[in-house]
Amino acid sequence: MRYLGPLCGAKTAPRTLLILLLTLLLLGLGSLSPAVPGAQARTTAATARPWMNRSLSPDRRADLLLAQMTLDEKLALLHGWSGGSYVGYIPANTRLGIPALGLEDGPAGVADGMTGVTAFPAPEALAASWDTSLMRQYGQALGSEEWGKGANVALAPTVNILRNPQWGRSFETLGEDPYLTAMLASADIEGIQSQHVIATVKHYAANNQEYHRTTVSANVDERTLHEIYLTAFEYAVKEAGVGAVMCSYNKVNNVYACENPYLLATTLKGTFGFPGFVMSDWGATHSTVPAITAGLDMEMPDSTYFGNALKQAVLNGQVSMATIDEAVHRILRTMFAIGLFDYPTTGSPKATVTNAQHAQLARQAAEAGTVLLKNDGQLLPLDPSKIHSIAVIGPAASVAPQATGGGSAHVIPPYVVTPLQGITQRAGSGVTVRYAQGITTTGTLPPIEAQYLTPPSGSGQGLLGEYFTNMTLSGSPVLTRVDSQINFDWNGQSPGPGVPATQWSARWTGTLTPPVSGTYTFSLTSDDGSRLYINNQLLIDNWRDQATTTETATIQLTAGQPYAIRVEYYQNGGASNVALGWSIPGQENALLSQAVELARSSDVAIVFVNDVESEGSDRSSLELPGAQDQLIEAVAQANPRTIVVLNTGGPVLMPWVDQVPALLEAWYPGQEDGNAIAAVLFGDVNPSGKLPMTFPRSASDLPASTPAQYPGINDQADYSEGVFVGYRYYDERGITPLFPF
Repeated sequence: MRYLGPLCGAKTAPRTLLILLLTLLLLGLGSLSPAVPGAQARTTAATARPWMNRSLSPDRRADLLLAQMTLDEKLALLHGWSGGSYVGYIPANTRLGIPALGLEDGPAGVADGMTGVTAFPAPEALAASWDTSLMRQYGQALGSEEWGKGANVALAPTVNILRNPQWGRSFETLGEDPYLTAMLASADIEGIQSQHVIATVKHYAANNQEYHRTTVSANVDERTLHEIYLTAFEYAVKEAGVGAVMCSYNKVNNVYACENPYLLATTLKGTFGFPGFVMSDWGATHSTVPAITAGLDMEMPDSTYFGNALKQAVLNGQVSMATIDEAVHRILRTMFAIGLFDYPTTGSPKATVTNAQHAQLARQAAEAGTVLLKNDGQLLPLDPSKIHSIAVIGPAASVAPQATGGGSAHVIPPYVVTPLQGITQRAGSGVTVRYAQGITTTGTLPPIEAQYLTPPSGSGQGLLGEYFTNMTLSGSPVLTRVDSQINFDWNGQSPGPGVPATQWSARWTGTLTPPVSGTYTFSLTSDDGSRLYINNQLLIDNWRDQATTTETATIQLTAGQPYAIRVEYYQNGGASNVALGWSIPGQENALLSQAVELARSSDVAIVFVNDVESEGSDRSSLELPGAQDQLIEAVAQANPRTIVVLNTGGPVLMPWVDQVPALLEAWYPGQEDGNAIAAVLFGDVNPSGKLPMTFPRSASDLPASTPAQYPGINDQADYSEGVFVGYRYYDERGITPLFPF
């Protein structure tokens, strides 16, 4: 008992000594008693891996883990890897218990070809709601579906300001106002990250056009940069605690955004105090040493610059270990902060994650974002007790509903309720609802039927397809076959035996024999490049890396005369599709006549029109594509009670606006399209949306209206309008818009 003397002192009472002895005995026997379930495992794990102690701060946990990592393990976190089922992937480190990172597109729902997900309305529809609470729910639902798919990094939200409404990604952003964008994006981020999924705010910075997006320089002064284009990023960092920032393809003041020290080190990580990590857009890394030292932490989607090249730069002293450690620390502390270590996803890319609650949220968001632009004579809401017949007109109403945008924000819906279906169901048995297409589809035209195509052999129907293992149609084809039509969507998979899933090309040849004489319209849609030749004349040149894009052209053809036809295509990563369509002369007149007669014989006519927006290309103009303007004018002349519903990704010109009494902007409304618009038309919900962007009267009214401003000259886009973007420009110049912000 010699150890008790110093502990207790000479005057300690015998009772106290007994209590102390019993206490020590119990403490000693504690290790022999049954353990609380899981407690011993947690204690062992915390001892072996102290960074798993949740009571420590994310920074401290990251420090502890970083101290155990080898150089190769550190570098493995700084770039994307092949494999995995997501658009971006970094494998797990099993030795240290670091979870894999699955990066997945998600501005409007889980994208990248995933099925079993909810197709929510485009973010701009949420912006039109001006409702941060609804936006937070939107983010929560998106985050939960990403997590359920096994992804733990959501590539959302997009917060680039709508500088020019021709921008092909206007549908996935939040409008033209920095403050509105900042508030809504912050709510979205909070919702996503509440599900233990890292949100990625993008695209940093001044990324405002798709035309030459990988080479153009946004030349913008410092005041404009901070007041207009960086505000939402600052709020995302300071207010929402966003975990990741994606730097953009373009240059800013002639320095690539992903190696721009002023943007990354000085502003984002310095002035804004961003503690998270910066990843590149896919293929937007252009160097090793300049990029890592400027503040880029992660190259996506591969290791071109941050793999072996970065390791060599470290070994030869060009990049310090402190720089590597900072980048790795930022990634790890973000993973700890958002909960990726403590709440690892158990989801699977093949899981079905959509549910009834998310479908209801999609409908609610589409309803809340619908904007009533015009309602002369109180034509709306429709009263089923007073009308007996409704004409529903337009491809977007039934055969080609514009529910989602394209590119990386495209979501595969589990279903789409068309406007015709929604209106028919809501109108009830007492109202006759009839449909007329009116015109051919506004984007991809109907595929050319095999009966009009003949392969070079002269026998059979279709075209001879030759498939190559390169992107240049070089050498001998590895696969040859007759394809009845050119109407393919391989979704990033191999088109046939011997052909790789990526970086391949194909050529189709034969003859085309038109059924009637006249002017034919051809459409060629592809991701990536495509070309159409008729009698060796290049008719459509769509030859470039891009998301799904449609180009059209017209040509005079004579009935019964064979014409040599050649279609060429190449694929360079990501999605893969190509479709050749046409419009036969006379079809348009017949369709239009049917629509006019239906409108004339109905109490009310509702015309649905749309544009087609996608990452990879800007709209060529603000006009509605195809013959939609003519369709509206013809229907309005036949029926003065005509309602127009716009399914557009941004402002469009409306030469017919004074001819129609009622007008609604419904954006890209997602899978509940028809149910949402029917609820608005019949007054079940209030069309309370407010425009998050200005609709101009003419293209000449746009703030960036000169070629030097947009799309730029020699890859130099001059932001000479300064802070006068959107409504600021109209106010400053005293210009009255068609419909104001």
